[in-house]
Amino acid sequence: MRGRDSLVRCDNCGRNVPRTKAVQDEKIIRYGTDPNEKDIKFMTRRKVYYCISCAKHRGIFEKKKERAIRLANRPQL
Repeated sequence: MRGRDSLVRCDNCGRNVPRTKAVQDEKIIRYGTDPNEKDIKFMTRRKVYYCISCAKHRGIFEKKKERAIRLANRPQL
């Protein structure tokens, strides 16, 4: 539908955000009996949507300029 995006709900704060503006992340949930996670019985992946402010606060999303500066200042191995 032109001019209207479907809304998704932010998983952190509950704000309704258009799907094109939301930051999409993938959350992996592991279920197992071994505390060392050597024996994983079941694993599932889930798409998680965050609004811009929650994604920036969690460190998932940052501006392209800030990321470029951070990567440029990283020590070379």
